[in-house]
Formats: sequence, C-alpha cells, structure tokens
Amino acid sequence: MTDWLLPFLCGLGAGVISAWGVGGGTLLLVVMTLLLGVDQRTAQGINLLFFLPTAAGALWCHWKNGCLDRPTLRAAVPAAVLLGISGAWVATAVDVELLRRPFGVYLLLSGVSLLWPRKK
Repeated sequence: MTDWLLPFLCGLGAGVISAWGVGGGTLLLVVMTLLLGVDQRTAQGINLLFFLPTAAGALWCHWKNGCLDRPTLRAAVPAAVLLGISGAWVATAVDVELLRRPFGVYLLLSGVSLLWPRKK
C-alpha cells in the first residue's frame, strides 16, 4: 500500500526544490537511479517529462512579465531543438554504462562549483 509513498515524496521534494530554482530535476534523476532502482534511460525520460511543464510555465511567466529577449530566443530555439534531438539519439544509442560515468563527473563538478562563489 505504501509503495507509492517514497516516489511521491521524492517527486514532491524535487518539485519544491525546482520551484526554488535549485534544479530539482537533476536531483530527481539521481534519486530515481540510486534510491528507487529506475534504470537511467527511464529516469531520463521521466526527468524530461518533469522539466517540460516547468519550462513552459517559466517561459509563460517571463513572457507575461516582458522579460524575454526575443532575438536571443530566436537564436537559441533552433540550436536547443537540434541539440535536444541529438542528445536523445545519443542517450538511446549509447550503452547506459557509458552514460553514467560522464553524468556522474558532471554532477560532481557541478556540486563542487557551488562551493566557491563566483566573482562579480
């Protein structure tokens, strides 16, 4: 009966953290693979489904408040679509074990970079 409780709490926590701007989707990916036993490709798909409505909401709020730089948006969208499709292809074509190591290094470097404040 409580098999849903841990995944629910993880998703809720990731949603709250994401609302604070911390990057809850990345934390959700780590929790799913390490604590919940979800394979990495499935976790990446769930992470994408978690990200898309969040990104759409943020885009709408920025548009509503006049905070979108339209020339930058026009330049970024084609590159983002192309790189997103390429990344999805790589994620399905490459062995999961090859994906884990670079992703782990990325997470470690991201965490370490937060320890040192940026110079203004």
